[in-house]
Amino acid sequence: MQDPQNSSHNNEWLDHLASVDGKEENKTHFWGKEPSCLISNSSISSRRFTVGNGTNIYNSTIIPALESAQCEIIFVTCFWARSSALDQLSATLVKLSTKANSRPNGIPKLRVRLCFSSCSLIQKLSHTSSPAGHIYPPSKWQSLGLPPPSDLSGLDLQVKSLFFLPFSVMHPKFVIIDRQRALFPSCNLSYESWLECCLPVTGPVVTTLVDFWHNVWARNDFPPLPVTASEEVSSTPPPSEASPSCTTILLPSPHHRSPHFRPFSTAASPPLTPLNTYLLHLFATASKSIKLITPNLTSQPVIDALVTALERGVDVEVITNRRMMILEQLLTSGTITEYCVWKFRRRYRKFTQLRSRRDSAASHMEEGQARQIGKLSVGYFIPGIVYKRSHIKCTVVDEEVIVLGSGNMDRASWYTSQELGIALEGRQVVGDLWRVINGDESPYREVEWLDTVK
Repeated sequence: MQDPQNSSHNNEWLDHLASVDGKEENKTHFWGKEPSCLISNSSISSRRFTVGNGTNIYNSTIIPALESAQCEIIFVTCFWARSSALDQLSATLVKLSTKANSRPNGIPKLRVRLCFSSCSLIQKLSHTSSPAGHIYPPSKWQSLGLPPPSDLSGLDLQVKSLFFLPFSVMHPKFVIIDRQRALFPSCNLSYESWLECCLPVTGPVVTTLVDFWHNVWARNDFPPLPVTASEEVSSTPPPSEASPSCTTILLPSPHHRSPHFRPFSTAASPPLTPLNTYLLHLFATASKSIKLITPNLTSQPVIDALVTALERGVDVEVITNRRMMILEQLLTSGTITEYCVWKFRRRYRKFTQLRSRRDSAASHMEEGQARQIGKLSVGYFIPGIVYKRSHIKCTVVDEEVIVLGSGNMDRASWYTSQELGIALEGRQVVGDLWRVINGDESPYREVEWLDTVK
């Protein structure tokens, strides 16, 4: 297998992180000295990749993973709310505690770390600005909808929140089981009936994910796994679900408390985080197609990069939402998705018309010499009874790279929120996952496509 860290494709975007600005941006993070540590391998099975609403994903994927834990659960979400998902989590914690209490003497308690960023407006406004966050004492667990401490005696449980005013929410969602397996759901621990997905992974990328969690959440709370318990854990999925390894890149995007908020002026350049840098590199080097599924589209650097790709002949397809979290968009971006889409399509129309006039004037050019403009397709997700909004974040470039995770193509994700993406490289894995998201039975088959710009 080719060493993923030595590919010319990855060397190009890593060079940006090694630049003067890139080093300054990333110097306090574990990847700062050697960004290539973010590149590894993982095993992915498209049969275990889930699409549905949050309740479906908890039922089918997250809860069974939690129940399989032998020694440690790391659970990270952004928004924590009373919901059926929280009820499922609480019942599972009680079940795990009972199971742990029945272990022979000498076996340590099951270690559980529950991490979240937001549960209410009051919680965010009153939250500590310390990077150590706020640890909830057991007496406050029930106020979060968790069982009483007496029902969780078999667990070494800690509940922590992190949030930094004004807009720096910790937006990633992931679960790590025994530091061997990981899940990347797009859904929060919440009640919304949105279209979501969940990617399970095994392999070396999980170790990098543990490093990320440690860097953000654990600090002085990171003991090694008990040897007696870790010996019971297998990192290998069942043979029927095993799949070849593919190049996998963990793409953190740390939060920024200074948002450079200028809604009515030219946008400042986005921070050179791994996620931002990798996505901009993908957009700049795409040769055939870019497909985006994003809840919102308010990031000006993204729109600029897509316009540039269209000008050089790359087809661009965007699926987003109407009227999703309007107040939040206005507070963090000073605009909304619908207005940005309108401006995006107007820019495309203008340079398409300009190119057409230039080509007509250059009648002496040989046929085929003029460069073709890419096709722009923009569609809005159609709300239904099962799915009220689309909440999947997915980028596919040239059918060779797919990026999933927490990052939206909006200003908050690109400038202020902490985000986490995972990129998978390889035509087979990209095709398999895209067919699950956009297959024959997918809700994305009923998108409200806007008229083609003429």
